[in-house]
Amino acid sequence: MKRVAQRADAIEPSKTLTITAKAQALKEQGVSVVSFGAGEPDFNTPDFICGAAVEALGKGLTRYTDSSGTDALRRAIAEKLHRENGVVYEPNEIVVSNGAKHSLYNALMAVIDPLDEVILPAPYWLTYPELVKLCGGVSVVLQTRAEDGFKITAQQLKAAVTNKTKAIILNSPSNPTGAVYTHSELAALAKVIEEKDLYVISDEIYEKLVYDHTKHISIAAYSEKLKTNTIVVNGFSKSFAMTGWRVGYTASNAALAQAMGGIQSHTTSNANSIAQYAAAAALTNPLGEAFLCETKSLFSRRRDLMCTLLDSLKPLSYYKPQGAFYVMVNIAGFIGKVCAGKKIASAADFADALLNQQHVVVIPCESFGAPDYIRLSYATSEEQIKKGILRIQAFLDSFK
Repeated sequence: MKRVAQRADAIEPSKTLTITAKAQALKEQGVSVVSFGAGEPDFNTPDFICGAAVEALGKGLTRYTDSSGTDALRRAIAEKLHRENGVVYEPNEIVVSNGAKHSLYNALMAVIDPLDEVILPAPYWLTYPELVKLCGGVSVVLQTRAEDGFKITAQQLKAAVTNKTKAIILNSPSNPTGAVYTHSELAALAKVIEEKDLYVISDEIYEKLVYDHTKHISIAAYSEKLKTNTIVVNGFSKSFAMTGWRVGYTASNAALAQAMGGIQSHTTSNANSIAQYAAAAALTNPLGEAFLCETKSLFSRRRDLMCTLLDSLKPLSYYKPQGAFYVMVNIAGFIGKVCAGKKIASAADFADALLNQQHVVVIPCESFGAPDYIRLSYATSEEQIKKGILRIQAFLDSFK
């Protein structure tokens, strides 16, 4: 039999999906599993958004839309970006896609040629390097440290740029760290990006989930020059609990938007029409702001609870997130130790043993560029958080 294409063969299987499938199998056997793996809110899409979808169905709005999205949704997105992020885009500079992941793929396809380098601050979302591979690019990983808030510096960025560097992917707030870049940090990076004439792919999918006095700032707002070289990526999955609706978008200059729209027109065509009408309601209905405030408050309480409970799990250490809904936990002190007769050689081993023994799902972070860490999601109830941390404590007590 002939081999599959090299681009497909090069893609790394997702450890997240592997461990999630194993957990699901346990649940189907009746096992009580506590999952800290979820990358999605644990509550339903708001009724007013679902109602807009039902209304669209009733009107028969089930046909193809423009491949880059309905005019109403693109206008609503442009107005949102101006109102909330201080950046001005025309509707024709917005491309609506089948989720933010699809938007990221379109963005990279539009700017990356074979062997172009893309800078990835680590830890990074595990999909970034795989998308770069699919586009024929080369990932250049810049390691960050917990003591620096898991954020790269302008000096690091400048030193990493070569004549092959085409773009940098910035994710703020970050998955998996929860780090959020400040205005001054972004300004320092922006100066280097402008000097080196790089593209920026700014993944802002978690922008609504920032805590305490932290503010989300879009790097596209730094200057008109930088805005021209920036592709903002966002969507509705995390903020409006619309993960299954699959609506994401990019905002960019008109030439890039035309390129991404052209790519999409020959791959998927338009995003689901009904989901687009629902997404437009999310941005324009006054109930949306109240829902976002409630959601932010809920996740803030869960974050504080999880961090308080983690404080008692010695010798584990963690980074308290400023945004998103994940906590990165350092398990380096357990690598090389024996648990239930088996040596733990990696974060993946740690996660697998935890699932087998205590039926708790955590995500090993080797694929995120952080081999000494696991990721815990607090997109679950307070009851589950308490139960899961108690089980992790029992698991740690079993080490020799």
